[in-house]
Amino acid sequence: MAELVASVLVGPLVSMVKEKASSYLLDQYKVMEGMEEQHKILKRKLPAILDIITDAEEKATHREGVKAWLEEVKTVAYEANDAFDEFNYEALRREAKEKGHIRKLGMDAVKLFPTHNRVAFRNRMGNKLQRIVKTIEVLVAEMNAFGFNYQHQAPASKQWRQTASIIVDPKNIASESRAEEMREIVKMLIDNANNADLIVLPIFGMGGMGKTTLAQLIYNDPDVQKHFQQMHKWICVSDEFDVCSLANKICDSSDDKNLEKALQKLQGHLSGKRYLLVLDNVWNEDINKWEKLKASLKHGDVGSAILTTTRNKGIAEFMGTVKPHNIALLDRSFIKKIIESKAFSSEESKPAELVDMVNRVVERCVGSPLAANALGSVLRGKTSSEQWNAVLSKSIAHNKEDQILPILKLSYDDLPSHMKQCFAFCAVFPKDHEVDVEMLIQLWMANGFIPEQKDVRLETTGKQIFNELFSRSFFQDVKQDKKERDEEGVYWYCSTTTCKIHDLMHDVALSVMGKEVVTITDEKPKQIKFLQNTCRHLLLSCDKPEAVLNDSLKIISPAIQTLLCRRHIKSSLQHLTKYSSLRALKLPQFNSTILLEAKQLHHLRYLDISCSYIKALPEDISILYNLHTLNVSMCSELGRLPKGIKYMTALRHLYTHRCPMLRCMPPELGQLTSLQILTNFVVGTRTTGSDCSSIGELQNLDNLGGPLLLSRLENVTQAAEAKQANLANKKELRELSLTWTSSEKEKQHCHKVLEGLEAPPGLEALRIMYYQGTSFPTWMGTLPNMVKLHLYNCNKSNKLPPLVSARALQVLRLQRLEKLECLCSGGKFFYFPNMKKLTLDELPEFNRWCEVKWAQGEQVIFPQLEELSIKNCGKLTALPGSALLGGSCSRDYKEPDEMKIWWAFPVLKVLELQHLGKFQRWGAAEATQGQQIIFPQLERLSIWRCEELTTLPEGPELGAALKVLQSEDLELGTALCGGDYGKARSAFPALKVLTLGYLKSFQRWGAPEAAEGQEIIFPCLENLSIWVCQKLIALPVGPLLGELRGGDYRKARSAFPALKVLTLNGLDNFQSWEEVEASRRGDTMFPHERLLRSPLPAGHPLLPGGHLQREDQGAPMGRLRILVGRGVVALLPRRRPPPSDARRPVHVWCAPGESCSLADLRPPSRRSWSSRP
Repeated sequence: MAELVASVLVGPLVSMVKEKASSYLLDQYKVMEGMEEQHKILKRKLPAILDIITDAEEKATHREGVKAWLEEVKTVAYEANDAFDEFNYEALRREAKEKGHIRKLGMDAVKLFPTHNRVAFRNRMGNKLQRIVKTIEVLVAEMNAFGFNYQHQAPASKQWRQTASIIVDPKNIASESRAEEMREIVKMLIDNANNADLIVLPIFGMGGMGKTTLAQLIYNDPDVQKHFQQMHKWICVSDEFDVCSLANKICDSSDDKNLEKALQKLQGHLSGKRYLLVLDNVWNEDINKWEKLKASLKHGDVGSAILTTTRNKGIAEFMGTVKPHNIALLDRSFIKKIIESKAFSSEESKPAELVDMVNRVVERCVGSPLAANALGSVLRGKTSSEQWNAVLSKSIAHNKEDQILPILKLSYDDLPSHMKQCFAFCAVFPKDHEVDVEMLIQLWMANGFIPEQKDVRLETTGKQIFNELFSRSFFQDVKQDKKERDEEGVYWYCSTTTCKIHDLMHDVALSVMGKEVVTITDEKPKQIKFLQNTCRHLLLSCDKPEAVLNDSLKIISPAIQTLLCRRHIKSSLQHLTKYSSLRALKLPQFNSTILLEAKQLHHLRYLDISCSYIKALPEDISILYNLHTLNVSMCSELGRLPKGIKYMTALRHLYTHRCPMLRCMPPELGQLTSLQILTNFVVGTRTTGSDCSSIGELQNLDNLGGPLLLSRLENVTQAAEAKQANLANKKELRELSLTWTSSEKEKQHCHKVLEGLEAPPGLEALRIMYYQGTSFPTWMGTLPNMVKLHLYNCNKSNKLPPLVSARALQVLRLQRLEKLECLCSGGKFFYFPNMKKLTLDELPEFNRWCEVKWAQGEQVIFPQLEELSIKNCGKLTALPGSALLGGSCSRDYKEPDEMKIWWAFPVLKVLELQHLGKFQRWGAAEATQGQQIIFPQLERLSIWRCEELTTLPEGPELGAALKVLQSEDLELGTALCGGDYGKARSAFPALKVLTLGYLKSFQRWGAPEAAEGQEIIFPCLENLSIWVCQKLIALPVGPLLGELRGGDYRKARSAFPALKVLTLNGLDNFQSWEEVEASRRGDTMFPHERLLRSPLPAGHPLLPGGHLQREDQGAPMGRLRILVGRGVVALLPRRRPPPSDARRPVHVWCAPGESCSLADLRPPSRRSWSSRP
């Protein structure tokens, strides 16, 4: 697709130069003084080129002369772009001079600004501009000779594929591969027979996935044909969604140019008919057009249906009346069949070496049948592995118009020119790379790819561009990654959105960009040879990236605009003048100082030096007047930012989080009114003088959005000073973190300070840390959009904030609130209808849930709670009653005594209780007397160190969904479920993991002693861990058990001294039993001399310790693998490596009919290490 180079780069580039030539700064600061005539010529010629650029791009696909002409236009456009960036920078320099920046730089200004002499600047730039103008005049003359035509904007490609209802599937690959999806949709269509409403089912997905094929299979299905025998119609829509034309096609009538007549005819044609209409390959994004057509399509009979196919998810969503069907990736086996059917003409023509390479081709296709067809066709007739390898290598940027390229090209050509440029840039990222979406948009901005719109932020436009590209399947696997880190008590929340680029789409971008992008990785070190003068965007993901740069720039002088280093730079960079064209730079480094010189980076818009070991940013960084993004996050040694940062007025994104040595922000930061992201504002004090910014500098930064951390708030001493931050007016702010240090000096005034830091109503997440006030401010109760609230180490507050309006709250985390006694205080009713996760940790005075006594029938507090974690709350005695957590009675469960069942936790999935010394009951006495609290959806229950709790929660549906049960120091009595064997047998139908420890009195699982170890209580148990159970007489039967662990000899001589029966029947999944090392020789996990076990399959690992006897009906023992040493008898998985001499293995062979006694087994001698009996 080499012909796409011009269409991607030339048009948007010339448009960008045209906009820069009209910048107001050029006239305001007279930087083009003496060059006015050339300036006028450029402003006149550039629009003339733009008028015909679309026609030129189309003709370049088949006219080499036009293609060469476009290359010349591109070259001079880049030169002009650099020239106007220099003019723009000179204007910014003069603006900064008026503000006093040059004077403050002193003698350094002479070295930093080679343009400080206006005469020299005018002469140098005048000559450069004159050369550009002459070249453009020649190109315009040639342009006229080519006879290009004016086109207002680039239309979508005319070469749309034509589809039909007939499917070509000679080997039934398509019908077999899509059989399941086809059956599902066919059933939906036929089951819709009595539905009066028209059903519209869109099939959407990436190009080349087989949407049309699936629609063809459905259309031609005999049951569908019979069901819609009155009428079934296939229409290939393509790019033109002309309502009148489509109405005529459905009716099989001649074109009626009158829309109303055409629609009336359509209504009459459909009336009384149950029909199936397929609208294939829809690209229309105008919902009004669709609604107009659909209104007439509704005139069919009951059960009528429409199938549509589209690549655009947004189109699918607004067209569909049911959930759109996202077509699945094709199975590898079918992809392989397609390739082989195309690549080999017969079974006899399949050389073994080529058959082995088919899997590589399969990987290339990524589940796309269209790609498989295309690559398979290319490989047909090639009989050597060298030829196949050549095809695979060239498939990244081949130029043939084969079966796949028209589809990929169509999708690309349909984009507006600026979107083409944005996507093509993505070729700089390696394949399968997770791209940070926020960073990607900032890189687009840095390179000038995002067009400016009046009153619309560039970031907003960038997000719109990304969303549009994603909806058209240029991006995939978009996900939000929310990470939470705890560093010295401060929680850092990192929420990033990432995406990937489909391999085939990456190929499109790469074929468009050609040698303008280079990606050098460890996997492909030889790519260095491709670093040529044409390179403009470079990504290095290899060791010693500085060596690549130094060696390359020694020979060539590329005008690199983007340089992204993913590894640390460890040594110095050379040829620094060759970095002057950079617009975007990511350069993590081990050095303590910046390696590049700011005077060479005047055009820089994006600078990322995060994760570096620099100690300070040099003052000359402040002359980067064009800089939009500065990222110094996670620089652990960084102590200060440049004082002159206030002159960098173009700065929009400043990342300063996780810089522990940063003590304050530089002075007058409030002058950066374009700031939209400021991750950490370190508050300075009045005593630190003019070198720091006070919190009042935030006053005019009303564009701030995203996450904002205000740290060292102890330096704010007055409420009036806090109010100057004007946080309430920052409408774009979504996450706010406020943190003090743990010092004593802020206690007197911190409450008033927090009251003055009122957050905006649109805030979604609030975190307050190390606050020493006794109460929280009233504004915390007026945040209707707050989803997360985290209070940490606010150890003087005994009441929660008045969260009366926090109806949106989903996550509440309370940690280290030393004086908090209850959740609901002050007589207020706390209702969290959307709460999903509640964490209470280290609340030593927390002893009750609410101060008032609740009557039954009150509304619940947490009707949607899914996770409840309570740790280190030593005075809490019970969970809240059902009136608080579950509402009134949901239903009556008919037990013999007609006990009333309360759904106290209707959707709770995870419950964790830890270190609750006084916890005794599962529900408050006043709420649960006579009733039972159950957990119908509980999946994980963890109970650790709750010494006074004597029972598990009861109820007939406790374990219906329970998969993990973990407990330690829980006094269960002598038997599970109070000895009720019937209840125990049905209580845990889904349990997979069971961990119990230090059960002092526990003996049985509920069965009578005679049946203990024989009945199945845990049918799904896979993992069993039991530690120090002195009185346990049997382990439970687990038919699916795969892992069994037990014993802790640090606290007990034997883990199960009373165990008599251990039954492990039919354990096909069982792998190992492992004992913890004994503290003295002779200890074993099972010392009872009459320990019996049921027979194990031949070759199965033996159980350790005691006397193991074969039962009368048992099978032969087979080979046993045992490990003995230092008093340990243990069985290890066979996959483990051989142990050391201290734990040597011995193999014991037991013949059928023999009993094997291991009571006196001792470690073997070195001589018998490898011996076999």
